[in-house]
Order: sequence, then structure tokens, then C-alpha cells
Amino acid sequence: MNYEIITEPEKLREFIAWLPVLKPHEKFYACLFSRKKYAGDLIKGNDKSQIKRFLSDKDRLFDKIRQLEVAVGTYKLKHSDVPQESLALYINPNPRDLKKATYDGIIRLTELLKSDSPNHNPHAELLNCIQKSSGKKVYLDFDIDTKDFDFDKLRAVINTNCLTIVETHGGYHLLVKVEDVQPEFRKSFYNDIHTMGVDQTGDQLLPVPGCTQGGFTPRFVELF
Repeated sequence: MNYEIITEPEKLREFIAWLPVLKPHEKFYACLFSRKKYAGDLIKGNDKSQIKRFLSDKDRLFDKIRQLEVAVGTYKLKHSDVPQESLALYINPNPRDLKKATYDGIIRLTELLKSDSPNHNPHAELLNCIQKSSGKKVYLDFDIDTKDFDFDKLRAVINTNCLTIVETHGGYHLLVKVEDVQPEFRKSFYNDIHTMGVDQTGDQLLPVPGCTQGGFTPRFVELF
């Protein structure tokens, strides 16, 4: 028996097609978490534990995700098997800039060598630099932590044809394609949307449509 990460393959393929086209020096950053809030008493300790993270382009992303579907018990939290119920896959829909990450990584590893740090992990440090090294921000992500959100109010503060909405386990992610925001909304839309009850905003990790998020499958929704 294997862990199930891809729950609806066609929804995942639709999502991958929606992702921005990468430049040669860019990749997507994705990570698999185990979350206590989805598994209840099956997990002790912290809410969020990172199980696996990786980089990919669009062409290989589906297969890279499928490679996460290893035998149950392969993923561990200390000495306990990670329960299927806790798993959630996330991705940053904005590409990561590997040139920028390389520069930042050289500086970070040099600092660690200079400090004579005995415990640093170069692989993990470089992945941290890649995660932080965003390129062009194609999407601005508004995380809505409730299912009770009045989307009709958005019509007054932004042109809705620049919006993509992903329904998640506990709410929605509202993704604004910045270059498609009409001129009359560009200076005001951020504050206007943020005051509507948004939990977090920015260049964030997004639950992957078509894949597991604590027993729920995130998906695109059309509300306009």
C-alpha cells in the first residue's frame, strides 16, 4: 500500500497547464508536509512537519509528484509512520530564480564556513535560498481562511478576469495575475481585498489542485 498524493489526475494536469511558463533559469518549488491539524491524535508535537521538497519544471512536475507516492511507512516523524490523513502538498506558483538563489547560496554557505558552524546541511541551506529567491511575481496570493467569503464584493475593487480561485481544505486562495489588473485598480486593489477578511497575502505556498490536502482535494472554482 502506497501513500496517495495525486487524488484527481486531471485536475492536477489542468493546474500544471495553468502555471506560468518558466525561463531557462527558473524552476517551481514544491513541498510535502505532514500536518497535525488534519490528522488529530494520530500525530504528536508540531502542526507542520516538512517531509519532502523538490524543484521541477512544468514538463516533469506530474511525474515528480507521482514519485512521492512511496510505500506507507517510508515517511517518518521521529520513529512513527506519517499517517496518510496528515499529508498535504504545496507549491509556489511563482517561479524561483536559480541565478539569484545561487548568488544568495554562495553568500550563505560562506557565512556558515566563516562561523565554523558544525551542523549545517549545505543541501538544505541551498533549498532554503531557492525557496526565498522569487523571480518575477506573476501571481499575488490572498489566503482566505474561511468558506464564508463574499466574492461578489470583489467586482467593485478589481477586474475579475485577472483572478483565479482555488478552493482549499479550509477556505480559498485568491490568485491575482498582477499584469492583468486594470489601471484603475492597480493602486488600490491590494488594500481593498486585504480588508475583506484575508488571512495572509503575498508570494505564498499554494495547496496543489488535484492532490491531497488532509483528505481534501483542492480545485479551481469559477465564481464569476
